[in-house]
Amino acid sequence: MAKKELVRLQKMMADCGVASRRKSEDLIRQGSVKVNGRVAVIGDKVDPVNDKVFVKGKRIKGTAMPKKRYIMLHKPRGYVTTMSDEMGRKCVAELVSDIEERVYPVGRLDRDSEGMLLMTNDGEFANTVTHPKKDIYKVYRVTVRPSISDEQVTQMMMGMTIDGYKTKPCEVRIITRQEGRVVLEILLHEGRNRQIRKMCEQLGLEVARLKRTAIGTVKLGMLKTGDWRDLTQKEIDKLVANPNPSSHSI
Repeated sequence: MAKKELVRLQKMMADCGVASRRKSEDLIRQGSVKVNGRVAVIGDKVDPVNDKVFVKGKRIKGTAMPKKRYIMLHKPRGYVTTMSDEMGRKCVAELVSDIEERVYPVGRLDRDSEGMLLMTNDGEFANTVTHPKKDIYKVYRVTVRPSISDEQVTQMMMGMTIDGYKTKPCEVRIITRQEGRVVLEILLHEGRNRQIRKMCEQLGLEVARLKRTAIGTVKLGMLKTGDWRDLTQKEIDKLVANPNPSSHSI
């Protein structure tokens, strides 16, 4: 008799497009996952073909693994980075409803921000791209009001203490400076919640617009707001194998 091939429960969930591995682990801890009628715990392994796995009462099956999809979405402002929202707000799921596979966001981009958002049904890829050890930088185009001094730029670049945490040094470049507004390009090596907005708020700056234009060497380019496209194999390989080349500039 052939030996059953068991995989970690969170891996199966990620592979089936439920959520990333870390989000899947959260669901397990919350008691939202059952295996063969038993509430699952972290560390459980399952047979994707024969075990009955339910997430929030809905069965997921590993018999026919879906095609791996890697999507770049140009998220508009006003959309939350979730697949559903209890408050009835617009969510990014509406923008990818024509994709046959069930993809989910890789990382986050707050409701008031726009720009590049990666989505996938590949849990391994999502975990790689979001893992802090990978240190995948992200580039943002930020419009602030009313102006910004050289001293404030230096403060941002050197790192600031926000919510009791010292941010990592970042790169800041002034793109344009006009009366009452300045456009910056900011390269971050970390992705703390609303980091740029909190940095600007601490400096007394109003963020009028915040747009993510690149993740690692993969750029948003001319993709229209609200549209999506598949990542090329070259882009996928860059993110997984060599996300941060030794030299880069914004």
